[in-house]
Amino acid sequence: MKRREYALLILVNLFFFVIAFSFDSLREVSKGILSIINQSDLLITDYIAVGGVGAAFFNAGLVGAGIIFLYFINKLEINGALIAAYFTTVGFSLFGKNIVNIWPTIIGVYIFSLFNKDKFKNYILIALFGTTLSPAVVELAFLNILGKVPGLMLGIGIAGFIGFILPPIAKYSLKLHQGYCLYNMGLAGGLIATMMMSKFRAFGIDFERRLILSTGNNQMFTFIFLSLFVLLVVFALIIDEEAIKQYTCILKTTGRLYMDYYTDFGVGATLFNMGTMGILFVVYVLGIKGELTGPVLGAILTIVGFGALGKHLINTIPVLIGTYISAYLNIWEINSQSIILASLFGTNLAPIAGEFGWFAGIIAGFFHVSVVMNMSYLHGGLNLYNNGFAGGIVAIVLVPILSAIMRKKVEYKY
Repeated sequence: MKRREYALLILVNLFFFVIAFSFDSLREVSKGILSIINQSDLLITDYIAVGGVGAAFFNAGLVGAGIIFLYFINKLEINGALIAAYFTTVGFSLFGKNIVNIWPTIIGVYIFSLFNKDKFKNYILIALFGTTLSPAVVELAFLNILGKVPGLMLGIGIAGFIGFILPPIAKYSLKLHQGYCLYNMGLAGGLIATMMMSKFRAFGIDFERRLILSTGNNQMFTFIFLSLFVLLVVFALIIDEEAIKQYTCILKTTGRLYMDYYTDFGVGATLFNMGTMGILFVVYVLGIKGELTGPVLGAILTIVGFGALGKHLINTIPVLIGTYISAYLNIWEINSQSIILASLFGTNLAPIAGEFGWFAGIIAGFFHVSVVMNMSYLHGGLNLYNNGFAGGIVAIVLVPILSAIMRKKVEYKY
């Protein structure tokens, strides 16, 4: 294990703590964290609105520290997948995941590794991405049907069981979309959450829809996050004189899972790609006069993370164009939070553009918006990777059609 490879994640994590205490005092952060932990976490719950800027970013820092600790004690060498898992989980720690609700699912995956007589480090990615179902931990407690404590215990048990069954479902869901949906766990989690909500509703249990969002922070977050992403680009150029050359190689890849840019093209090219992706999507949100809320920042951080595992400018822009066209022609406002999130997270279909071309990517983005707007009812907001669920469905339908028309073999090689 090369410990210096952890430097990037540690520095980014310190960045979140610095933000937290730049805006709020320790007392305000502590109070905000308690508010976040005691809230329902269903889509969409913006922790910046719930607990304040300081608490939201402190929560992200705590979750990030936990992830780095898991990597370290399992002696993992940093690669693109681990970077993507870190940025995604930390990004969602601004809306839906917190330092308390992520652990039952992770423990469930750990128990599965013991059951399978395998090392937990081989399941780390499933455990972290599997925290998409973290809202299940506390949601039954808020219904007060069984009482708060029994409901919480049941929620923890359900989340642990979900973690236990996630590995085989995640492996099979990858076969369904053949690696053309980068958010594979969104599909796996969506299928589980849909079955779970179907059974809840059969017993008369349902959850209220949520839309809690922060506003008015564009100027502040624009400065903070553009600075971070520009620093990634500058740092890439400083540490690797071959960064631009290797970056051009990244732009030629399809992005299909699991295409590891960190391992294949080096640290410099990967950081350059991550930084440029972050800059592009911050500018996009501002360009359509959208709000940089907790969920939007989480989406951008997820995109940046997958800049190490499948996404780059060439394969994401066509999908983004498709989502923009769809929103423009349909009934939704282009700068509404739901559409912005669909546009950003819709880039999970980037491998379709990378494999089948720009027009196919535009089609994928076009259909993704309409599909994702109808998916949250199925899982009741329990699956935080709603766009991953929708993206998986779109890929399952489009990929065989495109493969047949273009006469390309797409069988996934494990």
